[in-house]
Amino acid sequence: MTDESNSLPPEVTDAIRVLLDEAGVTANKALIARILATGVMLGTDGTSRLDLKITSAAIAEMREAFALFRPFASRRKVTVFGSARTQMDSPLYHRARDVAAALAAQDWMVVTGAGPGIMQAAAEGAGTDMSLGVSIQLPFEEKPNDIVADAPRVEMKYFFTRKLMLVKESSGFVCLPGASARWTRCSSC
Repeated sequence: MTDESNSLPPEVTDAIRVLLDEAGVTANKALIARILATGVMLGTDGTSRLDLKITSAAIAEMREAFALFRPFASRRKVTVFGSARTQMDSPLYHRARDVAAALAAQDWMVVTGAGPGIMQAAAEGAGTDMSLGVSIQLPFEEKPNDIVADAPRVEMKYFFTRKLMLVKESSGFVCLPGASARWTRCSSC
């Protein structure tokens, strides 16, 4: 792409600046102007309605997640990744709960995908006051676990925005295997 395809006419750029002034935007004005300019360019590029809907929803989800995490900006956070299929009687479930409890005892907030299995175990271990959830909307699948349902959380439509927030907000990660710790090797591998 050339610079010309990445720019707007000066009168549009000026109108964006005026809009920001009228809206009272003072901090990070250049970045917000760039976000608005990109939105206008999506409109002038002939971007499909579906792509515009995805963009709009992703930005809205990110804004909601930023608001969720803002009060906890100074807190250390660790994201726990693991299977939603892990049963409560599994040793992995107990390990996830124990490690989350140990982290919470050291003043780490525990962030999960807010679902069942490992995510629920981690939320249980950390407790409601030390848990944050970033759940996903799936038609016949996951709903927020009972622990995170009462804790601060956000619900997202897209996996990519969910993963972004789970990674962006954390200083550390705990990755646990799936529902079964048994690994099988394919005979043709």
